[in-house]
Amino acid sequence: MELLVRYLDRSNSICSVSTQDIIKEDTLRDDLKYYFMSPCEKYRARGQKPWKLVVQILKIVMITTQLILFGLNNQLVVSYKEENMMALKNLFLKDYSGVDEDDYSVAVYNQQQVYDSLFFVLDQYSQLGRLSVGPISYAEDEEGKLLPLILCKEYYKRGTLDPSDEAFDIDSELETVCMSHDPKTANQWKTQNSSFFDLDFYRLVDIRATFQLKGINLQTVRSRELPDCYSFYVTITFDNQCHSGKVKIFLDIDVQSCACRDWKISGTAQKNTHYLLVFDAFVILVCLTSAVLCTRSIVLAVRLLQRFSRVFHENYNHKVCENDQKEFLNGWYVLVIVSDLLAIVGSILKMEIQAKSLTSYDVCSIFLGTSTLLVWAGVIRYLEYFQKYNVLILTMTAAFPKVLRFCCCAGMIYLGYTFCGWIVLGPYHEKFESLSRVAECLFSLLNGDDMFTTFAQLKDKNSLVWLFSRAYLYSFISLFIYMVLSLFIALITDSYETIKSFQKNGFPLTDLQKFLREQKDVPVSEESSQTDVHVQNSAFCCCRSKSL
Repeated sequence: MELLVRYLDRSNSICSVSTQDIIKEDTLRDDLKYYFMSPCEKYRARGQKPWKLVVQILKIVMITTQLILFGLNNQLVVSYKEENMMALKNLFLKDYSGVDEDDYSVAVYNQQQVYDSLFFVLDQYSQLGRLSVGPISYAEDEEGKLLPLILCKEYYKRGTLDPSDEAFDIDSELETVCMSHDPKTANQWKTQNSSFFDLDFYRLVDIRATFQLKGINLQTVRSRELPDCYSFYVTITFDNQCHSGKVKIFLDIDVQSCACRDWKISGTAQKNTHYLLVFDAFVILVCLTSAVLCTRSIVLAVRLLQRFSRVFHENYNHKVCENDQKEFLNGWYVLVIVSDLLAIVGSILKMEIQAKSLTSYDVCSIFLGTSTLLVWAGVIRYLEYFQKYNVLILTMTAAFPKVLRFCCCAGMIYLGYTFCGWIVLGPYHEKFESLSRVAECLFSLLNGDDMFTTFAQLKDKNSLVWLFSRAYLYSFISLFIYMVLSLFIALITDSYETIKSFQKNGFPLTDLQKFLREQKDVPVSEESSQTDVHVQNSAFCCCRSKSL
């Protein structure tokens, strides 16, 4: 009798443990299936409102609006800088045609032209106030004195040349001599510095004229924003380094903007700035909310993965495969968090720019542009729940590793053509003058652009190089367009056909999917059957290495 009691107690305890394990598994299955549901299905199943979806939609609208507003303002800034560059070239460069000849603006070929162009710069600088039609003037120092123009010439310390006898004696050490030109003493600069303009052209390396100007960008008033004040650091260079009989003249400008020290404006500009600052602050708040919600989802997913791994190991004595683990670690959440951080940094920079504390327009535009790109890319996550759109996403996911490996192999050949084209064709073709331009030219040829122009622009003065260029271009075009590009497309097509086949015949079952299918029907609406499709599609990652 005592043995029977012990046996019954032991049986009850075993049944109790088994019942607890079953309940534990069923609960885990419910949570797992709920995790793979779409936001709408989660709302129907448990009444959870899709806060992340609402925040993402609101964030897309606000960040896009913010980007457009900043882009319009940035266009005004860039156009102001470019138009001032063109205006200064027309003001200070003699015989400037309005279009740069190459990487330089103007070229002169005799001594008189060099003197005329140099004196033209000094004369124009002296008359700037009477010549310029824009709000631009001389810069002043802290004491209110006008900053002068600094003119420096650089030349070899000593040297004699006799080209007819093919003889020369040059000291390679360079000397620099400078003079300053005050616009108030415009009538005296020639007489006071006559020795400076006695140039030995065979020793002359270059002449540099540097000066600083101030300007105000008034066009931002039309967009109801406070105008910025600008400092233009202008450098005009007479380049004679080649000593080829051609002196190149460059005009370079370094532009810096700052808040104007003393200003007064009537209208709504200041109020509009306040509204924009409030809007940017609201964007930061929405992005912070989005980042917190996505971080919370990642933490919950990690905990769910830990539960699943523990139950799977205890009940089935089996570890969760690596690809099944990746199903819990949603990369879209990481993408959203990164976009939120970029948007927050960009919004802070934008607020500082509007408050005239910073002038980093380019840095701000990079942050805002990249964040907007990632935000719109994150919308793809919600298209995964629709089977027709999910074909594109699954195809990209499946093809990406193969395409990446293929591009690494093709890139080696591409780099070989790049270096070869630069060293051989660089001196004879403008599209091959630098490695970056060679890479860009070859990429254009790969896409079928500018083929005839690339062939026609090669100088045929050297027959050997001309013949080599034909063999080089024909081989590159034939290899990359007819073979590499076709194989590239074939890889993507193969992945697409594989996905379509799986959708038609069924996706291979993974451990995760088998575990989910052991559960009885969950009390959700019939429309939630789409979840099974999503689980099947997401599980494709686990088996594609075996099936492709």
